[in-house]
Amino acid sequence: MFSPEGPSLRELAVQALSSVERGYDLLAPKFDHTPFRTPESVLTAVTSALARTGPYDDGLDLCCGTGAGVDVLTEVCRRSVTGVDFSAGMLDVARRQVAAGDTRVAWVRADARALPFAPAFDLAVSFGAFGHFLPRELPGLFAQVHSVLRPGGTFAFPVVAPPGPTSPAYWMLLGFDAVMRVRNAVWRPPFVMYYRAFRLGEVRGELVRAGFRVELLALPEFGRRTDGSPRVRMVVARRPD
Repeated sequence: MFSPEGPSLRELAVQALSSVERGYDLLAPKFDHTPFRTPESVLTAVTSALARTGPYDDGLDLCCGTGAGVDVLTEVCRRSVTGVDFSAGMLDVARRQVAAGDTRVAWVRADARALPFAPAFDLAVSFGAFGHFLPRELPGLFAQVHSVLRPGGTFAFPVVAPPGPTSPAYWMLLGFDAVMRVRNAVWRPPFVMYYRAFRLGEVRGELVRAGFRVELLALPEFGRRTDGSPRVRMVVARRPD
């Protein structure tokens, strides 16, 4: 599952027994060699979809990690791009390898649940970060994103259709979440990472309650499941003018 340049089993165990912030500080130098990084195919598809819905001036990558989403924003934003994350280690890696020499890009260390920005962005994106937020935290998180977008601004992120009960991936993710819940029940500080807690129907409802108008766009590059539903969607939540 991991490349030779990725973390060892021991390193992953140390990470998992840390806080989320400390765990990602430790993982940061090898993060891009793990399956946790958003695949290039998803990044490319989202870039294409956003290019069709733009143009945008100023973009924000929420929970930017090592900067994969910042690369997307530099393609679709004309003026500035900001990456925000609470892991100093992840930001250090991002600064070294993303958009070198591009003066439009800035990096800010902050918690997504308390963003230090005025309404300064036309577009916010996020990739693979929502498993680190408990369902009860989503209203506050989405309210924060709403508050930093200009009127008419867009919040976009991809959502992969969950595997069905007949798929081995379903049981693997179910087992992973169960292990994490046991770990958090017996060990402190908690490490919040639940793959099955981010449900599209509930998320859409919370976005609407936060004041967004929500649209779901199929990403055609990934095709459809046997029931005809898209394998990957992009959620497009717009702050009204």
